[in-house]
Amino acid sequence: MSRLNQKYKDAVIPNLMKKFNYKSVMEVPAIEKVVINMGVGDAIGNPKLLEEAVAELQQITGQKPVVTKAKKSIANFKLREGMAIGCKVTLRKEKMYDFLDKLMNISLPRVRDFRGVSATSFDGRGNYTMGIKEQLIFPEINYDKVNKVRGMDIIIVTSANTNEEAKALLEELGMPFKK
Repeated sequence: MSRLNQKYKDAVIPNLMKKFNYKSVMEVPAIEKVVINMGVGDAIGNPKLLEEAVAELQQITGQKPVVTKAKKSIANFKLREGMAIGCKVTLRKEKMYDFLDKLMNISLPRVRDFRGVSATSFDGRGNYTMGIKEQLIFPEINYDKVNKVRGMDIIIVTSANTNEEAKALLEELGMPFKK
């Protein structure tokens, strides 16, 4: 069992039950999944860039990404429906906890001038989204092999009903929010 999952079971559940007066353990919000999405718009002109993005995302998450395709054609961007323009990974259970542990304790503190993640990026239903400007903050990425700096979106889906509950859950797990 991963460190973060253990922390959730031992410390987070009792703290949240006290804070929100839950009657049952099943009411306590949990993290359901983490979706990491990488949009590679340049793949229209050079499909090889998408392969590199897929390889990097696979290194970071330890799981094979799904290639995402364009839903609509947009003439101004030379984009046709069905063209491959990105990749995403959905992590659940142990891999999800390992990834979040690595993200909160190793990767985010490596960001230059890091003062914490925004506390306002909740969607109203207890899900949290954040963007990362470069993939270099992850320890698996070899700096010398990177051709192009790419960003990604990380969506943390929780079973919480409100933003307040979701924020309390992530804070207990150690997410570094701005003070």
